[in-house]
Amino acid sequence: METLKGKKLLIFGGANQHLKFVEAAKELGVYTIVTDYLPDSPCKKICDESLMLNITDIQGIVAYCKDNQVDGVIAGFLDPCQMPYAQICKELGVPCYGTPEQFFKFTNKIAFKKLCRKNGVNVIPDYTEEDYYAGRIKYPVFVKPVDSRGSRGQTVCSSQEEMDAAIRFAKEQSSNGDILIEQYMGECEEVQITNFVIDGKVYLERTVDSYRGDANKKLQKVVSCSISPSKYTDVYLENCHTAVCRMIEDLGIKNGPVFMQGFYKEGQFYFFDPGLRFPGVEFERIYKKVWGIDMAALLIQYALTGKFPENTLLPEDGAKLKGNIGVVLFPVLEGGRITTISGLDEYRSKPSIVSCLTRYEEGDEVGWTYDVNQRYAEVDLMGSNISEVSELIDSFYNEVEVISKEGRNMLLFDRFHVERLTRNN
Repeated sequence: METLKGKKLLIFGGANQHLKFVEAAKELGVYTIVTDYLPDSPCKKICDESLMLNITDIQGIVAYCKDNQVDGVIAGFLDPCQMPYAQICKELGVPCYGTPEQFFKFTNKIAFKKLCRKNGVNVIPDYTEEDYYAGRIKYPVFVKPVDSRGSRGQTVCSSQEEMDAAIRFAKEQSSNGDILIEQYMGECEEVQITNFVIDGKVYLERTVDSYRGDANKKLQKVVSCSISPSKYTDVYLENCHTAVCRMIEDLGIKNGPVFMQGFYKEGQFYFFDPGLRFPGVEFERIYKKVWGIDMAALLIQYALTGKFPENTLLPEDGAKLKGNIGVVLFPVLEGGRITTISGLDEYRSKPSIVSCLTRYEEGDEVGWTYDVNQRYAEVDLMGSNISEVSELIDSFYNEVEVISKEGRNMLLFDRFHVERLTRNN
């Protein structure tokens, strides 16, 4: 890998997901600068320099980079960062793995659906607002902003009487007022696909089976556990991957991560949520542990040089993890004030725990949001079979306690039950 020592890298966003960038950059000898609007975001605690420039302050960031001889900028985990990232790279004349058009079509769900249909990639059937007012909708449906993230602004509607409030709610959470009304796919299994593109060649990096929370507790919009590889990996490769690769080529994507979220039904995949980025989780740490390849370091190399290391190749069967099973667990909390947390350090020390990042600390108040903010942590773990990872999941709930002021263990509000981790193989 070309030496990067002494180069300056500006990282957009200081949330937990971006810690991988700071850590990988430091290993490469790169000077790290993190910017967001928060004074104490996780990345700002370990970077070399931090800024209070919001990622939407494009001219302020450009001016800073020019005045301080910044060599490259990087984003890769959160949708709101992607369009500003592309614009800032363009103004600075530094490498960017996507174009404004590409980022738009992978952040705007309507544009994404058009791109999918053009290339033979299935999407969820949808309706217009005119269909609703004309009474042409078949319920239940899922109403959401066209550009939301983290389950915000989303509502499942089972009747026409619920629609007016759902449409208002979705528009409030949309940056431009546009919404989507889609057929509700709640009974179908949710899947995720992540590809990584190097010089136009598409590598399947990750496949996922996702499990959502208890609908009776209003957590049906929140993924509580993901397992890789998906039991439908071979079906995806046979029935869908060629069309997805054609879509990536059609949009002219040459480098970087491409993420898609969808549903599986009777041999077919129906996609609904895209990203020209990695999903905002720590799975890349599992991938690195299995294959010895640091995806964050690859993107840093590209950000600072405009290319990947010479002869970079990813494993053709990378998503299959050499027969291992990777799990991303999202334990959720009931609402309330946290008084004590115990058992977490001991659990983190287990050899099979790849990463364990928390959102809340003692003294924090947890609201009833029924979205990703209900999550206490992201726990990434790996095992050689279902029994092994199931034991690790159970041990989290058996060993870690987050106690409310009323004396309840807040983690037991919607405990994930490992019996749900069924496999076809």
